Amino acid sequence: MNSAFLQLLVRWAILALGVTLATKLGIGIRCDSGATLLVVVVLLSFFNVILKPLLVLFALPFIVLTLGLGMVVINALLFLLVGRLVEGFYVAGFWSAVGGAVVVSITNIVLNLFMRGGGGPGGAPPKGKPKAKPADVIDI
Repeated sequence: MNSAFLQLLVRWAILALGVTLATKLGIGIRCDSGATLLVVVVLLSFFNVILKPLLVLFALPFIVLTLGLGMVVINALLFLLVGRLVEGFYVAGFWSAVGGAVVVSITNIVLNLFMRGGGGPGGAPPKGKPKAKPADVIDI
């Protein structure tokens, strides 16, 4: 099986778990069925790939001024948009979308750290491979 495809499936599973947790916490988010959850996960993934970079580009001054808090607003807006587009997935309002975005983000961070092995930002170094020696050449 292709490694990139497997990584995509793992990311979707983590996102599905985050959305499921957000629905179970009682913060104003509800999902009617598993099929609806699948549509929500695919749509959120699509929006994160297509719309999020554009929104980040246009909102970059706001993101810098808020010291990154603007990213939570962008994630909440995407969450709210999916709630408006998908029948059977309900987001009560903006603050519910913020809560859902925070829950999904925390789930994503924790599970990605767990999957990497928790060895810091880059994870644990792979066993059996020596660390690459830094090159002495600086490319300009």
